[in-house]
Amino acid sequence: MHDFPAGRLAVWATAWLTGRSSYDETLEALTAEHAHLVTGMPGAVGATPLGEALTALRVLGEQRLRLVLPVPGDVRGLPAVPGLAAAALEAGQAAVGDRLVLVPRPGPEVVTWTAFPLGAAAAPPPVEGTLRAASGALDLAVTDAARTLAGLDLARWHPEVPALLADLARPKPAPGLPFDHDPLALSVLGRAQRLAAVLDLAATDAPGAAVNQAQIAARDSALRPLSDAVREAITAAYNDVPR
Repeated sequence: MHDFPAGRLAVWATAWLTGRSSYDETLEALTAEHAHLVTGMPGAVGATPLGEALTALRVLGEQRLRLVLPVPGDVRGLPAVPGLAAAALEAGQAAVGDRLVLVPRPGPEVVTWTAFPLGAAAAPPPVEGTLRAASGALDLAVTDAARTLAGLDLARWHPEVPALLADLARPKPAPGLPFDHDPLALSVLGRAQRLAAVLDLAATDAPGAAVNQAQIAARDSALRPLSDAVREAITAAYNDVPR
């Protein structure tokens, strides 16, 4: 299953900065399984514990963070800061604020974050759509991709695929989000995460299969709308803020 530490940081830091969760609750939600260290925070020397970085966000005047999931050819939502795009593309994610951007590097025991202060660089407008639009686009993309997924015969090589697809018909909210998060966001995120797992399996070739570059390109092209819809749904779910 895909992991999005930048999404968790974005949603919980925003909940804390807007007074919807306590500092202790936020820190516990973010650091329950790993230690977190942040390098590059303004005015800090060396690595900073995540708790201190959260406090610094408020001192800097941040009001919220947004998840951005960049891919090659699409780095919308990332400010034009030297080194940021390359780091965010390598990580596949970033938490973007108005004062700085935080990019994670997960490890087995420690998640290391790199802070990119924006200085005079303005954060670009957010690119996430509405939850309902993202949910609808996800449904359409699943329908369009169903024939492609069946043609890949994933179930033969990955017996977990039918269970993942069957789960889409049953509500299964994503865990670990603030208590007041929109139920639709929880549902959309849960579905998108399961589809991300299916896409990962679809990208792996069957054992012993002789797959040429043309077949790989055709497969990736057919599944790209679903991949884009999953990325947009995950972004919209994490970035939703209760009204």
